[in-house]
This record gives sequence, C-alpha cells and structure tokens, in this order.
Amino acid sequence: MSTTGTRTRVEDVNPTSGMCPICIEECPLLCEIGLSAFRGREVLYPKPEEFGTSTASSLKNYGLDWSDFNILSRLRGAEGIEEDPDKALFGNVDVSSEMGGVPIEIPVVTGAYGSTEVAKRNWDGLAIGAALSGVILVIGENVCRMDPEAKFSEGSIEYSEDMENRVETFREFWDGEHGDVAVQTNVEDERLDVEDYVINDLEVNIIERKWGQGAKAIGGEVRIDTLERAQTLKDRGYIVFPDPEAPSVKEGYRDGSITSFERHSRVGMPKKKNFIEDVEQLKEKGAKKVSLKTGAYRPSDVAWTMRVASQAEVDYLTFDGAGGGTGMSPVPMMNEMSTPTVYLEAQVLKCAKILKENGKYVPDISMAGGFTQETQILKSIALSNFDNEPFIESVTIGRSPITAAFKGKKFAEKAKEDSLPTNFKDKYGNKVEEFFITESELKEEYGKDYNKIPPSAIAVYTYIHDRIGVGLQQLLAGTRKWNLSLVNRNDLAALTERASQVTEIP
Repeated sequence: MSTTGTRTRVEDVNPTSGMCPICIEECPLLCEIGLSAFRGREVLYPKPEEFGTSTASSLKNYGLDWSDFNILSRLRGAEGIEEDPDKALFGNVDVSSEMGGVPIEIPVVTGAYGSTEVAKRNWDGLAIGAALSGVILVIGENVCRMDPEAKFSEGSIEYSEDMENRVETFREFWDGEHGDVAVQTNVEDERLDVEDYVINDLEVNIIERKWGQGAKAIGGEVRIDTLERAQTLKDRGYIVFPDPEAPSVKEGYRDGSITSFERHSRVGMPKKKNFIEDVEQLKEKGAKKVSLKTGAYRPSDVAWTMRVASQAEVDYLTFDGAGGGTGMSPVPMMNEMSTPTVYLEAQVLKCAKILKENGKYVPDISMAGGFTQETQILKSIALSNFDNEPFIESVTIGRSPITAAFKGKKFAEKAKEDSLPTNFKDKYGNKVEEFFITESELKEEYGKDYNKIPPSAIAVYTYIHDRIGVGLQQLLAGTRKWNLSLVNRNDLAALTERASQVTEIP
C-alpha cells in the first residue's frame, strides 16, 4: 500500500485478505503483515519518515462521489445578468459567498491547519495565500500547547509565539473585509483557555469548536521524533505513546528500536446544554463569530448535531466527510470508518430541510472531505439549494492548498538552483516571475509589498483564486447563472441509480 510504504510480491492478491495467493518464506518484500511484524502500531499510520513533508487520505472507492453527477448546461436565457451577449460573459459571474456573515471572495474555507509539522512548514504560503484569495483561514487544534516557546500561568496559556505568528501572517495581507482567520479549539485547547488568549490578546474574531473530522473519529495526532520533546508534551498533558518516561522506552530510544513517538489528543464528549452555554459564553467573551467543526458520524449523530447547532445558533457549521485527508491519521480508519462526503451531505440536507420547515434557525454550512476542484464545489452547493437559498455556502479544502504551497516553494527553490525539471522549464520558464501566471496581477495590486509575498503564497492564491475562482465562473456561465447563489438542484443530473437514490436528484 502506497500510504504505508508496503507492497505485495504479486499483483493478483486475495481480494478479501489482501495477501498474495501464495505467501513464501523467501519473499524479500515487506507487505503490510510483514512490516507489522516488525513495527506493529507504526504501520497503522502513513509512512513515518514522510511525516511533516506530506499529507495523506483514504484509498477506498466508496461507490459514490461527485463524478456521479453532471452539471446541466442551458441554451436560453440568463439569470443574474441582462440577456446581452456583450454583458453575459463568464468573467462577470459573481462567485462570492458568505459564511456566517463573513464575506468571502471564493466559496472556500481552508481546512484547519493545526500542530502538524506540514502545516507549520508551509504556514506563510497557506496564510498569505488565503488572505490574498479573500477566504477564511482556520488555525487548527493544539497550536498553543505544542509551541516550544509557549508560556503558561496557572494552567492557562499566557503567550504563544507560534499562534501569534500564524494570526499576524494572515493579517499582513488581509484586506479586513473578505475572509478572516478562525482559531479552532479541542479539549486540550479549552482546558488551556486558548479562546480567552486569542480573543483578548490577538483580537481573533472567529472561534471554532471541534467535534471531530472525517479522516478519523479519534483525537488529533502528530509524530514526535525526539525523546525530550515527547517528555515535554507528556508533561503538558498530552497522551504520548510509547510512554517516554518508561525506562524500557528510554532504553529502546537509545538503542534505536524506538525512533518516534505519537502524541494524541483527547476526544470530546459533547452535551447539548453544555454546548449551548459554551456558545453563549464565547459571545460574551468577545467572539464575533462561533463555528462548529464536526466529523462524518452516523445519521443519528448528524441529526443531533444539526439540532444542537440550531439551538445554540452557531454562525456556521462544517461537516467533514470520509475520504478526505489529514496530516496524520490511522490508515485503516481513513479507509474504513465514517460516512463518505456525498452520503453525508445528503443526510445533512435532510436535517436542514426539516429544521427550516419547522421554522428553526439553520446555520450556514460548509462541507469538507476530498474537495479539490471547482466542479465538486459547484455540485455540492447546487445540491443544497432547494428554494433559491442554498444551505451550503462554501466547501472546506485542506490537503490541496498544502500541495499548492509546497509545490510553489519547492519549484522556486529549484529555479534558484537551476534544477527545474526540463519539461517544466522549457514550457513555463526558469524564473518565478515567468512560471506563475498571476505574478503580474499581484505585482500591480501590491506594488513594493509584492516582494513580501513568498512563492508558496503565490501558488496558493493562483490555485484558489485563478483556477477554482475562474473555473466556477465558467461553470456557472454554462448554467446561465451569473451568481453563485442561483445554482440549484435543477442544474444537476444523477448519472447512476445510487446517486439518484441517495440525493433524490433525477
């Protein structure tokens, strides 16, 4: 399996067990069983040697995804613009949206980038790229408690260099109108009073409570490569495996049999009354917006979450479907647990309809779980629009902006070293100002400040604003709708019987 770095001797494996039909003693390869015999729990996770420089997702085909729908084009008429060929140009399509009252230029929220090393390594690109694109950037869980430079007072966070840097990096290029920075909090963050610190000291407007994610149904995890760091994190209240204080573990680390440690967060146990009171308290503390991020749980939990979020009147709500990705999650859990995105959205929308029909408040909704392209985004939003008022106002994308960031950074480094791939160099040029298509646009808009924008941020902006944004404009123009809010279920056709049964799209 490419995720765990294992492979079988032959390709025609047993479809049930995944083993070679004939397993031989002399086999020199390490299949999943073979590697597990040596490394045990390590093989539950993506390749440990690539942690910090990679992201991972599931490999399973769930039998239903966004490719099972097509967007229906129209020949006649135009909505949201005058029926004039000289005015009804795709460049005039309005793809902006709002999440909980926060205007966003593109219907995108970046996935919560927390304490994983891959997020920290690429932060400048992610934060500045999101600010340039006018979207919401979510700082994920565990940042303060994981910060080596953090200062604490009586069990509360007093200062975090990492958190401050993350917020300020976004704000340096934020226009103050479109998008914003949100801080996500889990059990450990709440115990540390992270929301008090970021609201009062950093003037953060949006606090996001976290009830899980689609890639796993347990707490957040990262890999630690030194004994000293593992001991520090255990002292700070985290669950660390193996126990860095155990004599046998210290000996294993010294002799090389133990090369890394896992840091785990705790799983929250939400209660309706507690959550409603918590949202009220966050608003009293100064949070201008409160959001909730939840995972891909069973239908009864989806219904319960929708009802509680409605009663608490959160500003927006994110549901994260299985099949997406993460910095580090158990591979079997990513593949085999939780509800895939399209199925999950269908359940969420049934709940939203029931709430609306009964006169209840319905928060704005963002769907997450494997979104990378404008076609998927448009289909998700269209599916949610029953009565010219979509329930889903954006999608949340996590892995793809990281890919854009480290691709931009790496190719800029290669350009300096004159080591770009020949086929790329011959086609797009050997300099940053040549191969980024948005370079001249950003230079004109930001003038001297353009030099402060790193290549990784240009890459994120180009991907979100130029690729996804323009792609959405073209698709919407094809439906003859010049405003994102106008696209609806009538603009979709199901290509399979299953897709139709799950979503009730003809």
